[in-house]
Amino acid sequence: MSVEDRANGRPVDQQSATGVPLVRASEVSSDQLSARLGRWTHGDGTLAARLSRGIAALIASGELRPGDRLPAERALAAAGSVSRGTVVSAYADLAERGLVERRQGSGTRIAGVAASAALVQRPGRGEVLFSALPNSIDLLRTVPRIPDLGVQLIRDHQPRLDLALLPETDPAGLPALREQIAALFSAEGTPTTPEQILVTHGAQQAISLVVNALVGPGDVVLAEEVTWPGVTDSVGLRGGTVNGIPMGDDGLDVEALEVAMSRMRPVLVAINPHHHNPTGTRLPAAARHRVAELAAQYGVPIIEDRVVADISFDGVVPPSLAAERADAPVIVAESVSKWAWAGLRIGWLRADPVLVRRLRGARQLADQSTSVPGQLLALDLLAHADELRRDTSRTHHRRLGLLQELMAEHLPDWTYVPPRGGLSLWAALPIGSADALARVAAMHGVSVAGSASFAASVSPDDHIRLPFTAPDEVLTEGIRRLGAAWREYRGSL
Repeated sequence: MSVEDRANGRPVDQQSATGVPLVRASEVSSDQLSARLGRWTHGDGTLAARLSRGIAALIASGELRPGDRLPAERALAAAGSVSRGTVVSAYADLAERGLVERRQGSGTRIAGVAASAALVQRPGRGEVLFSALPNSIDLLRTVPRIPDLGVQLIRDHQPRLDLALLPETDPAGLPALREQIAALFSAEGTPTTPEQILVTHGAQQAISLVVNALVGPGDVVLAEEVTWPGVTDSVGLRGGTVNGIPMGDDGLDVEALEVAMSRMRPVLVAINPHHHNPTGTRLPAAARHRVAELAAQYGVPIIEDRVVADISFDGVVPPSLAAERADAPVIVAESVSKWAWAGLRIGWLRADPVLVRRLRGARQLADQSTSVPGQLLALDLLAHADELRRDTSRTHHRRLGLLQELMAEHLPDWTYVPPRGGLSLWAALPIGSADALARVAAMHGVSVAGSASFAASVSPDDHIRLPFTAPDEVLTEGIRRLGAAWREYRGSL
């Protein structure tokens, strides 16, 4: 592959002369490891078993790499406020499983060698979001209802037969739809041509196509420390590793992103800067501009997820990161699913025309093209995008207010920052494990997802995502059941 064929035009030296990715071993301090493990003392099994599971998860995610030296037993015990015997037992368990090597005089190191070209299969985090139990209230997914205007447009839809009866379709999408999407980007402040647009089966396919094209075994991808699992799962299937960047009250820590970009030499950065899923944070204007500058400076492609960017409760919707710097390799993924109709799997990406042509070829091999009837309906919906987005924003702003009232009644000790847009609320538990609570909640007839489903690596296991997309009566009953589950779980601690 030539340099011209890559989204990242600058050569990224991630390999040795043998073709094996270079991974520098390091000494992991007790404070660093304790911070990344989060609330590992909560959960099932003995403390030693929980510590062993936590370290094993860090190894599986790639955050701990072959050759890394773990902290001394006494140091980690002090940092975690546990006995030295707990750490000794955990290290022994990891050694028995072949995950670490223990040698006299050199301490405990992560076993194995640097990642090779062999594809690594990793478990999917996002599967739980589609695993609501039968007869259970589903508070897992953010699937909004179709706005009344959307229902009317669907019923009144008359497909353009001159387009519907084309003898063949373009894997990149119908020309009329690509033109309409490009015009929408331009009107919102991101100058765009139809050649920069690829129509997909939803935004997730757009993300997957980009990951498949740019990520290979051993490659590093950067993302927020909690993020949409469609990113982490896609990278894992390619054998890559997602490293989480810390977040603050306003979203991604841009200084930490710059440090990671300079030290880790990623092949891709995947972020969700506006109404972030799941935290609901919104990246300030100066930070957005800095992210685009970093993409241009390091030549590293950034894929921006804007699926819920336009669901804004205060009307603030900045243009995409691609508008910040024309020379920044920014790829934008969007769809109609969150503000028009989740059942209409029409999405798109905006990228450099060279990358679009490359992905067009990959798309042709995957599924030929997007359904023509679906694209024709999308033409009608996109013509009313502003009205549909405003309708969806009003509906869910009111429903957020209902959720806050319900939480004050049933979960008064949980804390959160009310989001200014999006479709979910990120609530912190005062004590305990989100994963353990989710299991209790399932027995009470409500399905929820905790931190682990969204963590780029190991989760602190202390948050629950609460979508406010269900009908009022369903949301009301769901939070009532969750409150009952919380009281039972809290009483067991």
